[in-house]
Amino acid sequence: MNAIDVVKAYYASDVANDAEVVSKFFHKDCELHWSGSQGFKLHTYETLETYYAQTRNAYDNLRTEFTHLMQSENSVVARHTIYGTPIEDTNKEIALGHFCTIWEVKENKLYRGYEISQQADESDTQCMASYTLK
Repeated sequence: MNAIDVVKAYYASDVANDAEVVSKFFHKDCELHWSGSQGFKLHTYETLETYYAQTRNAYDNLRTEFTHLMQSENSVVARHTIYGTPIEDTNKEIALGHFCTIWEVKENKLYRGYEISQQADESDTQCMASYTLK
């Protein structure tokens, strides 16, 4: 499997319900360097397990829409929006955030990630249009 296929499979997986998502997609020595609205976080394999356990408790479903997905050797750049269906209202999907992530893939697993994100504001039509495929 090449790097872009690994990244696509990860984002297409059922991260909101699959308790094995970390073991399936992340290298044991992974690091995710994430800069977002809450500040900087460095996630490791162990902290990602905790993060996804919390995600499974909050969302019934998560899905990703890409605007860009590019590969160079074993690195993939993904620009995307993540949408979620909260467990409190399974009839309403909301845009959670806009992301740009550079993934390095090693041994068919996500090894290094460098991510920047911002909260999605669905009332900002210009910003939302920027993350919509045309």
